[in-house]
Amino acid sequence: MTVLFYTHPSALAHRTGAGHPERPERLRAIRDLLARAPLPGLEEREAPPASVEQIARAHPRDHVERILAAIPEDGFRHLDPDTVVSPGSREAALRAAGAAVAAVGAVLGGEAKRAFCCMRPPGHHAEPRRAMGFCLFDNIAIGALEARTVHGIGRIAIFDFDVHHGNGTQAIFWEDPETLYCSTHQWPLYPGTGRESETGVAGNVLNRTFPPGTGSAAWRAVVAEAMLPAIDAFAPELVMISAGFDAHAADPLANLMLVEEDFAWITGELVALAERHARGRVVSVLEGGYDLDALARSVRAHLEALGAEG
Repeated sequence: MTVLFYTHPSALAHRTGAGHPERPERLRAIRDLLARAPLPGLEEREAPPASVEQIARAHPRDHVERILAAIPEDGFRHLDPDTVVSPGSREAALRAAGAAVAAVGAVLGGEAKRAFCCMRPPGHHAEPRRAMGFCLFDNIAIGALEARTVHGIGRIAIFDFDVHHGNGTQAIFWEDPETLYCSTHQWPLYPGTGRESETGVAGNVLNRTFPPGTGSAAWRAVVAEAMLPAIDAFAPELVMISAGFDAHAADPLANLMLVEEDFAWITGELVALAERHARGRVVSVLEGGYDLDALARSVRAHLEALGAEG
């Protein structure tokens, strides 16, 4: 099966400074592994830039313009202690959002059932009026709102398995009963949101928290018992994935103990739900993952489970 793979060299030009975990080498590691162990089912496509109007569906326009204006002509600028921009960040951020928009359009247009956006900076921490947590704009939310506004999709399910809670995505869809946001994440951990009591305007937010040291069996049990049945009952017309791989046991920023097979398992479960309810349509967007080898292996396993078998 063909899986569309959206990427662009600009993602490497978003520089964050020496020692920053969200660095260009993340994408290089993924590309290097796919070059050594290719997946014939991947169809690479250029990530186009999103327009301000597309981004402004998730973030107020004045905020979008303020973030773009803050990008320096040289050197680095901190938007907060963790979120750094440099001259290449503008194009990278626009194309990261644009990848999600293009992937949604291609999948809903019938060009392929599945797509993966291999871009940076990530997005799920970006709140409507705040860039934070390495994120400038909420790429997956921008893609979801493209699906709704342009393509007329009603129910959208977003599954976020990044080890950090996607506070930005939750905030954007908090009052939207047609979007089901599901997140599994370590607790306590940055950004401090995502308690299980946070349920959205109509029970459309489902958070499940895990203590440090949680391994595969315990994580899978909660996902199988609480998350997958909720998505099944919601019957989404489109499934989207915030694919963060920092819940891997090797990741330096957190302490969950998942492995590549867990990411492949949840991806396969979400694909099955998409086949049942959404004509198989899945759009996945890269979020975190900071051990380079673990990230690359996990992305490859994720792509295989999406259908791009070797």
